[in-house]
Amino acid sequence: MKKLILVIFLGLIGFGVKAQVNDFKSSKTQFMIRGYGHMGYENVTINGDKETTYNGGTFAPIFLFKHSDRLMVEAELEFQINEGSLEVGFEYANIMYILNDYMTIRGGKFLLPFGTFMERLHPSWVNRMPTKPLGFGHDGIAPSSGVGVELRGAFRVGTSTINYSVYNTNGPGIKTPDGVEPGEAGMLAFNNLIDNNNSRAFGGRLGILPFANNSTEFGVSFYTTDKAGDTGSIYENLGANLFALDFSFVKQLAGLGGIVDVKSQYNKSKVDNMIYTVEETPGEFENLNFDNNSNSFYAQLSYRPTMSGSEFISKLEFVTRYSTLRTPEGAGWEVNKKEYSFGLNYWISWRSLIKLNYQSITGEGGHDTLGDFDQKGLYLHWAIGL
Repeated sequence: MKKLILVIFLGLIGFGVKAQVNDFKSSKTQFMIRGYGHMGYENVTINGDKETTYNGGTFAPIFLFKHSDRLMVEAELEFQINEGSLEVGFEYANIMYILNDYMTIRGGKFLLPFGTFMERLHPSWVNRMPTKPLGFGHDGIAPSSGVGVELRGAFRVGTSTINYSVYNTNGPGIKTPDGVEPGEAGMLAFNNLIDNNNSRAFGGRLGILPFANNSTEFGVSFYTTDKAGDTGSIYENLGANLFALDFSFVKQLAGLGGIVDVKSQYNKSKVDNMIYTVEETPGEFENLNFDNNSNSFYAQLSYRPTMSGSEFISKLEFVTRYSTLRTPEGAGWEVNKKEYSFGLNYWISWRSLIKLNYQSITGEGGHDTLGDFDQKGLYLHWAIGL
């Protein structure tokens, strides 16, 4: 009798477990952490002053949450050691919803598709150089991110592919003589988490990949606003218009025995003119009246002999970059610089590389610099994608 009761009891347990297994349905909810990081050594001489240091590195985790096949969330933080202190950056965080095969809408803070460098190429394990080209980053003229909404997508036309993006974000601000950096009066400030004048910026990018193998892409971008100054200030109605042209070519060429990768982007910025009265020294003022036009350009060529019979040589990559930056003549932030860089990379894996780079930047002006500018740098960086 006891054995019979035991058999019935175990059978009920087994039936219950089987029922639970049959009722289980796999969830479409997924969570993933990706990102990138880098560290390195830098030997840089600026106008005769030499600085050598290990770069404490950057760690940028990217959080990806897939709620369903259509609804997703992404966010990126950036932890960076800068001048001995830890800096934490909020790069982006947005929610996106796939409307159909050709349209995706997202809202929040996102990288702006103004050209391709900041949206696609700036992560340290993607960027073939340890530094950004002139015109990007601090005191750059190209916007990198914005807070707002965006509609984007892609579709085929014959053998070609067209991709597009249109967005509406908080507009840029403008630095003024009574601000934190009066010497940079007239410079656009893009990092507007809260809009400063109830006016928005509109922008977009159109990309065309004319060939079926998608090896080549041409792109054109714009970014415009009617108002950049704070509400009620004399600068409120200053407008700004920016555009960019970009080009990309990536293909393995049997005749060259490897992969050739070409990237370039031209940026143009025009802000309405204004006379800025700046206090140069206590009690002494100067009127800065300049044509507020800026432009920057970069072109980069890399070659990786992937078809070499030597495993070591196939992991090498030769890269060179040329970039320029010109900001308004007569402005307190006037710059006219050129960069020449040459590098040798070694790919440890498909997402980890060591970069050895020599960089020369010459010209005039710059952040906290008057007159001639001469920078020579040797960089050794290790970057990894997570």
